[in-house]
Amino acid sequence: MSFIISGDTHGTLDIKKVTDFFEGKEGNFTKEDYLIILGDVGVCAFLEEDEKETRNILRNLPVTVLFIDGNHEHFPHLFAYPEEIWNGGKIHRIEKDIIHLMRGQIFDINGTKFFTFGGAYSVDKWCRKEGFSWFAQELPCRAEYEKGWYNLESADFKVDYILSHTAPANVAEKMCYGELSNGEYELRRFLQRVAKNSDFKAWYFGHFHEDYEIDDKYFCLFNRIKVLENK
Repeated sequence: MSFIISGDTHGTLDIKKVTDFFEGKEGNFTKEDYLIILGDVGVCAFLEEDEKETRNILRNLPVTVLFIDGNHEHFPHLFAYPEEIWNGGKIHRIEKDIIHLMRGQIFDINGTKFFTFGGAYSVDKWCRKEGFSWFAQELPCRAEYEKGWYNLESADFKVDYILSHTAPANVAEKMCYGELSNGEYELRRFLQRVAKNSDFKAWYFGHFHEDYEIDDKYFCLFNRIKVLENK
């Protein structure tokens, strides 16, 4: 089993890196392998035709698609799907093989544990329309923070990998995104608290539209695809 991790795909805008990765490799993967997209996916998009095209591409990949939410999602549409439990955590099952991993959850997938915490702040919200291309649900609510911390505490703060859309405060600062007055102050500080208290192998996030590695443990992904083998 493999976990293939990608940064933001933005509907069809940046999805070519994913289709290019699988081109010619279809026979190497099955639906028991997983593509994980780190937010800004477009499975629940602002325009119906964009959503339809994005889903068609993803459903025809040879793997099961998992994703966390970013800040550019149609949240009322996404959150309207029924919740269910899958591999120990809460999900929205968009389609049979397209699954949203909800915020603050821990998933045990064949012995590999992931903590997921989507959401981020839209720095371009000034040019977006509330209720159409921007939604307040892009940032976590108090209950999501509390549930995430509770779930980590219940797992003795030990997981294999952490998946988020934005980064912990100290990591963002090392990437020269240290200004915390941009709306992500609380979220980045929460993620920093998670980083400080948790035992994990690696942390993967997107959001910043670049590929960056910090301390051999924190990985910002955009064009780069990361493959994790679960033996």
